[in-house]
Amino acid sequence: MYPEVSSRIQQLDSTLSTIEKVMDPEGMSARARELEQQAGDPSLWDDPDHAQKVTTELANVQARLRKLASLRTRIDDLPVMVELAEEEGEASLVDDELDALEKQVSALEVQTMLSGEYDEREAVVHIRSGAGGVDAADWAEMLMRMYVRWAEKSDHKVDVYDISYAEEAGIKSATFVVHGEYMYGQLSVEQGAHRLVRISPFDNQGRRQTSFAEVEVLPVVEQTDHIDIPDTEIRVDVYRSSGPGGQSVNTTDSAVRITHIPTGIVVTCQNEKSQIQNKASALNVLQSKLLERKRQEEKAEMEALGAGGNASWGNQMRSYVLHPYQMVKDLRTNYEVGNPQKVLDGDLDGFLEAGIRWRMDESQE
Repeated sequence: MYPEVSSRIQQLDSTLSTIEKVMDPEGMSARARELEQQAGDPSLWDDPDHAQKVTTELANVQARLRKLASLRTRIDDLPVMVELAEEEGEASLVDDELDALEKQVSALEVQTMLSGEYDEREAVVHIRSGAGGVDAADWAEMLMRMYVRWAEKSDHKVDVYDISYAEEAGIKSATFVVHGEYMYGQLSVEQGAHRLVRISPFDNQGRRQTSFAEVEVLPVVEQTDHIDIPDTEIRVDVYRSSGPGGQSVNTTDSAVRITHIPTGIVVTCQNEKSQIQNKASALNVLQSKLLERKRQEEKAEMEALGAGGNASWGNQMRSYVLHPYQMVKDLRTNYEVGNPQKVLDGDLDGFLEAGIRWRMDESQE
């Protein structure tokens, strides 16, 4: 066995052993058995919300156990694979397997760093166009497409709650939910201002344009969060949906706008056909925003007492340059790639991993 290959195998084995200690497969197995008993109770579905929570947690725990078991088996089998590859002159197969395992183990290691209060939640993503006129509106739509493509590649469902289209091109804003475990923990590092530099397709003289869009990421609120919103504190307006959509969407007053009077927070939803569904979705987003506001206030209080860490990344957190050269660079982590189109097509894993590792390092300083 080549020394380099042996070293890589040892490193993989060591990293996975550390992950196993953190994730505790025995504890997860015990939890899975407990959830299986609950799932087998005929009365479980008397409370559909609780039943959904039980079955979802069971599926997630089982998936994590399968992932750990699969990685452990593949790593344990590597020495035999190396011997067979040497005999048959297929060293490239070992390199391919090592590359794949290193990527998967690294991704799992990053997940063990997501231990924040809301990191396991699904994510509400809100994108707003900033400075840059029509280019900024187009840029906001490009960002939305980037995140949707990333979610699709990762097999995570996306529900679009609201899109406000700009007059000439692009969008003024959009709100959507990315479903799946640890979506908030992963996507929360995307929060901030994203800067695009390119030759503007909307400039007749072909000049270079810099435009900005703001990304906000919130955890999906659960019933246990107890964010009470009295009816007297909200104003609900209904109106006709705009933009692309079916007849029932565009010909009835089904869109809903909710204003939280004490804070001035406004949320809208127009993706559903019924006013009731849109109101429920809008209230969920409002609760997420109020929960984040509460969390920020509590963090500010802790920092004022000297107990908080530096978790602020500043406004401009990433630059996407399409002209005069090709590069996407995160200004916090210095992680960069030279293929912007690949990133805009949803290849974000490298940036997410670097951001999560950076955030953990910052919190430990």
